[in-house]
Amino acid sequence: MTPTPSPAPSPTEVSGAKRRLLERLKRVDSATASELAVAFELTAVAVRQHLDELALAGLVDAETGAPVGRGRPAQRWRLTPAAAALFPDHHADLTVGLLEVIRETFGESGIDQVIDARTRAQLAGYRQALPDPATTPLAARVEALARLRTVEGYMADARPLDDGDGYLLVEHHCPICDAAATCQGLCRGELELFRAALGDDVEVERTQHLMAGDQRCSYRVTPSTPVIPRR
Repeated sequence: MTPTPSPAPSPTEVSGAKRRLLERLKRVDSATASELAVAFELTAVAVRQHLDELALAGLVDAETGAPVGRGRPAQRWRLTPAAAALFPDHHADLTVGLLEVIRETFGESGIDQVIDARTRAQLAGYRQALPDPATTPLAARVEALARLRTVEGYMADARPLDDGDGYLLVEHHCPICDAAATCQGLCRGELELFRAALGDDVEVERTQHLMAGDQRCSYRVTPSTPVIPRR
């Protein structure tokens, strides 16, 4: 009977020998299974099993090095970009610190200028990435925005409203949560961004907000009510 392979470890569950292997690869850039076995006084078989499981989790990959002598070319293992999430990352602390320095140095008006500039830059990028609002149905626009926000780390999805009068954009994660807690204007900037990116023919209303204690941020996107001119 063929043994059942061990399940691939989740990036958040890596510990013990696997964690030590990842830390070693972080320091040396790349290494063979034999080199790692010597460094940790393990068998090459055990190291290869750990590396295979880490590869299934997308945390390492191997490339074949140049042949040495008569033996087969050795595989050199290295970390993948996905492994970066396993190591300390203080970019959120840096962002919060910078916002506090801007506020202390330039006041709230300085913060507002930074947020406005960020929103303009984001909008320019969104207009290049999203379909033309003038020729694209609302559903396709909201779905495209959800995909774009997911790439940015917001775990977003789009779904039709129960009353059929629009769509709900739901963001299940906020990668700038710490910064938003320090500077509420960032949330205001994102709401303005959605309104501008989706087109003049829609209205966007925030219905759930992490900063208000909700579990996620949600936005109700509906067609604008046409204004009937008076005669």
